[in-house]
Amino acid sequence: MRREYQILDHKLVEAQGEHCPITIFINPEENEKKYLIEGLKIDEHTLASALDPDELSRLEFEPEHVAIIFKRPRNYSGAEQFFFRVSSAGAFLFKDRLIIVVSEDVPVLDKTQMARVHSLGDLILKLIARSIIHFREHLKIISMISDELQSAINTAMGNVQLINMFTLQKSLVYYVTSINSNGVLLEKLKNNATKIGLSSEEIEVLDDILIENNQCYRQAEIYSNILASLMDARASIVSNNLNALMKTLNIITIAIMVPTFVVSAFSMNVGIPLSRHQYAFWIIMALAIFSVLTFLLFWRYRRW
Repeated sequence: MRREYQILDHKLVEAQGEHCPITIFINPEENEKKYLIEGLKIDEHTLASALDPDELSRLEFEPEHVAIIFKRPRNYSGAEQFFFRVSSAGAFLFKDRLIIVVSEDVPVLDKTQMARVHSLGDLILKLIARSIIHFREHLKIISMISDELQSAINTAMGNVQLINMFTLQKSLVYYVTSINSNGVLLEKLKNNATKIGLSSEEIEVLDDILIENNQCYRQAEIYSNILASLMDARASIVSNNLNALMKTLNIITIAIMVPTFVVSAFSMNVGIPLSRHQYAFWIIMALAIFSVLTFLLFWRYRRW
């Protein structure tokens, strides 16, 4: 899928035509990849990196363009089972044209975030800033889900909540790596700002984005460390809950076995005391109840 935009009055406006300054390729097909590689001279490996979710962020200078690969979070769906994935995106900056390559159909050029765009370089910075905001939004969701899972684990005896916590922890590891990778990219952009053609105002914006990315990285790292340190404690809670349940079941089982033994002893097919007593039934029931009370008092005395 292909979409074209142009900048009018510092706003992005959707347009049509081969020579539009901004073009987005969403999960490009083979003919589109061929156009990018052969027509625009984009390196095939770099293009594949823009569609590879495991690729790290990087900056490369080609003879006719600058290639920027950055990380962004994928949209979360319930089918992911608490696993938050990341994806890559590519921005290829030519002298008077910007090519954006993404792997999924998402609102890359958010109208609110892209309200005022001054240049193609400014647009790239806003794209990276939007990915950082997206990461922070997902971190808030992960924190909320983690709190709910921790509350559920306090009374749980199964592995479902622990598995979900492990999945969240795995997601945070990917997030920490991706955000840190974006931070390295931003440092390279800052060091090569003049070579790329960023203005002084855009360099100031880049500094602000770098600060926000560092804050986002620390936040993700804190969440990851907290979840990692709590995993063993939560597993112990589940084990203790199971032990408490087994203890309760043992108490019930023994409490039932004691009167059962008393009644069974008086029901044997042999001559036994009280076999002809008119109150034999009530005496046996009283002995059974007495045995239960004795057992419970002994249990309380030993504080089991």
